Amino acid sequence: MRKTDKLFKICCCAFIVSVMALPGCTGESDGVADHQTAGVQASEDMSQTEEAPTEKITQTEESTDPIQEQEVESAITEVDWSNYFEEINGAAVIYDPAENCYQIYNQELALTRRSPCSTFKIISSLIALENGIIEPDNSTRIWSGAVFWNEDWNKDIDFSDAFHASCVWYFREVIDEIGKDMMQDELNKLQYGNCGISDWNGELNTNNHNPALTGFWIESSLLISPKEQVEVIERIFGDNTNYSEQTRNQLKQVMLFSESNESDILIYGKTGMGKNYGIVVDSWFTGFADTPEKRIYFCVYLGETENKDVSSAKAREIAVEIVSAYLNESPIL
Repeated sequence: MRKTDKLFKICCCAFIVSVMALPGCTGESDGVADHQTAGVQASEDMSQTEEAPTEKITQTEESTDPIQEQEVESAITEVDWSNYFEEINGAAVIYDPAENCYQIYNQELALTRRSPCSTFKIISSLIALENGIIEPDNSTRIWSGAVFWNEDWNKDIDFSDAFHASCVWYFREVIDEIGKDMMQDELNKLQYGNCGISDWNGELNTNNHNPALTGFWIESSLLISPKEQVEVIERIFGDNTNYSEQTRNQLKQVMLFSESNESDILIYGKTGMGKNYGIVVDSWFTGFADTPEKRIYFCVYLGETENKDVSSAKAREIAVEIVSAYLNESPIL
């Protein structure tokens, strides 16, 4: 190579280095700022040259960058639904997968774990259906003859009627057949609250000591928050479910409850209620709702409130109103 050519290349390199060293070369360009405004998350410390490859990687389908594989964090919007609760101490959660957004009323209570009570029949039914412990067409269990406070329980009863009547003795038998090991494994997979089954027989329950009517899910060791209830229902019925279509359809059939003013809204759920020394301390209605366009997941929880109707029927009434208003895109004030 000629000396003049070498000298020319050396000069060019020196010029490029000096330009890159000037202030402002590593600052954000208008283009990068626009990308960040559109939602591309980048560290404030990153230079323009570091940001550009990241944008390409996260936007390229073939990329194996771990950032792309992480779940996008759901947005949480706090809303005021107090007028639905009529001064009852309560919380409500709606999760809309299409928007990847939670709407939450009374977030502190929505994140507080309480006993699931009879909403747990969704879970015991799910496990029993999936593992052949309940076969809906051959599911009648024989009544022991013991007289219970609920007349609907004082008879031989099948799965569908037991679910709708919330028959505790029926599901006590089902849960004992599921057994501790399978139950613990399934709760761990579902990330069901604290997954606590240590009080298997429900000896901590202060309201009832009949072994046919107690268990870890009734004011005992198992606890879950309203937000976690919604997350569990989505794990069962959402796009990434691990449960068979047959099981989900059988469970949907018994969960169907549609008392919406809109005929195209189908609401599926289960109530639950628990007492402490005879006083109602927990009431629930949790499940999901379908329209031809979308599915949402919901939970309404009511806690102990003096001189107020803290019942599972009231929780269901509030949930139906909130869900219907949300799906009709009408203001929920």
